[in-house]
Amino acid sequence: MENLLFYVAIAVISVVVGYLFSKLVLKKSAMKQSDALMEAAREKLKEAKEKMDEAKEKAEIIKKEKILQAKEKFFQLKTEHEKIIGDKNTKVQIAENRIKQKESTLSKKIEDAQRQQKESELLKGNLSNQLEILDKKQAEVDKMHKSQVEKLETISQLSAEEAKSELIESLKDEAKSEAMVHVKEIMEEAKMTADQKAKKIVIETIQRTAAEHAIENTVTVFNIDNDAVKGRIIGREGRNIRALEAMTGIEIIIDDSPDAILLSGFDPIRREVARLSLQKLITDGRIHPARIEEIVAKTKKEVDQEIIERGKRTVIDLGLHNMHHELIKLVGKMKYRASYGQNLLAHSIEVANLSATMAAELGLNPKKAKRAGLLHDIGKIAENEAELPHALLGMKIAEKYREKPDVCNAIGAHHDEIEMETLIAPIVQVCDAISGARPGARREIVDAYIQRLKKLEGLALSYSGVIKTYAIQAGRELRVIVGAEQVTDAEADKISIELSRQIQEEMTYPGQIKITVIRETRAINYAK
Repeated sequence: MENLLFYVAIAVISVVVGYLFSKLVLKKSAMKQSDALMEAAREKLKEAKEKMDEAKEKAEIIKKEKILQAKEKFFQLKTEHEKIIGDKNTKVQIAENRIKQKESTLSKKIEDAQRQQKESELLKGNLSNQLEILDKKQAEVDKMHKSQVEKLETISQLSAEEAKSELIESLKDEAKSEAMVHVKEIMEEAKMTADQKAKKIVIETIQRTAAEHAIENTVTVFNIDNDAVKGRIIGREGRNIRALEAMTGIEIIIDDSPDAILLSGFDPIRREVARLSLQKLITDGRIHPARIEEIVAKTKKEVDQEIIERGKRTVIDLGLHNMHHELIKLVGKMKYRASYGQNLLAHSIEVANLSATMAAELGLNPKKAKRAGLLHDIGKIAENEAELPHALLGMKIAEKYREKPDVCNAIGAHHDEIEMETLIAPIVQVCDAISGARPGARREIVDAYIQRLKKLEGLALSYSGVIKTYAIQAGRELRVIVGAEQVTDAEADKISIELSRQIQEEMTYPGQIKITVIRETRAINYAK
């Protein structure tokens, strides 16, 4: 028991001693750590002090530099100010010298005016004396003239009025005979000059112009891979080609030409629709009347969309804004129209750019001039009111879509149909003449030919019951499609006879024109 207590006491003492020893060790380690921290703080304080000193030195340097810069800027501003003051003083001195010169000039002019006034007063006195003398002499001359006239009347036994009338009559007869001689000479000279100028114009036209204008404007060549496709386009008993011609209004010529089909028609939009439709049908491979009708309808929509896009691109390229969408559509249609053989869109763009340049040179608004130049031939695209000149029709269209009055006036006056009211109008007229007068730009024969074809179609459309009409074979054939519900077979014959008689009476054309009236009945139903 005593031993146990002894061991317990020893254990307790050892625990206490260990605890005290560990506490002592921890205290020493804490003191070491605090010393280390103090040393680190002293180092950081030292570094901060060094940085503060360095910052003070840099601040002093920057301060000195800024002071130097401020002084330099001050001296620079001072020099510029002194220069400006010197220039102003010089100008003031020059102005003072001019004023002094003007004062001296004015004083001289005043002296001259006073001197001239004195001289004029002297002259007035002299003139009054001279006028009195002249009046006396005039009275003497009148008296002598009266006496001479009385003597002549006594000798000739005629009064002065009778003698005057006889003299006038004799002079009239002599003048008439001389005038007739001059007129005859002028007429002969004019005939000779006209013949020479006519020959010159014809020679220049032949030299400048290519040979086959009608082919360039009325025929499109469609290339194919092989001649086997031709049979598929024709179809059984010609059903496919007839359907394609009826839907597009274009004559499709399939002959012995290798790897080529000709699309003939005066309307470029129809030719483009026919070309794209043929391309799609050949690519698709399914060529039959129903498919042809579907493809042609789809192609017409695509061409209409292309016309709108072309109009938008043209307006954007020219930098024009806020133009009505219908006008933009008409601008796009210009791509497929020709004026005397000249592409109408290219001509209008050229006129627009020329007008803008000329307006800018004259100090006018180039945007308005460009707008009027682009729209000046817009009346050629319209398909109604054919009895109006295209300039007036274009002006009406521009007014309808709220174009500005000066632009509308320039459109209507570019061929002198109305009076010009602004300076833009003569600019557009001149630029139109410049564009059309370039060598080889226009071909009037083609335009007359196209107008004849359009008139042919217009005459046929004037009959009731006519749905579509197409002039083909270069105007040698007119195909007229009538509605089966509206026109009977007998009425179709009557239309053919009356139309042929009307064409003979109202039109001039070479050869003969074949009128074909087509009356087709379709039975359509749907299986649901």
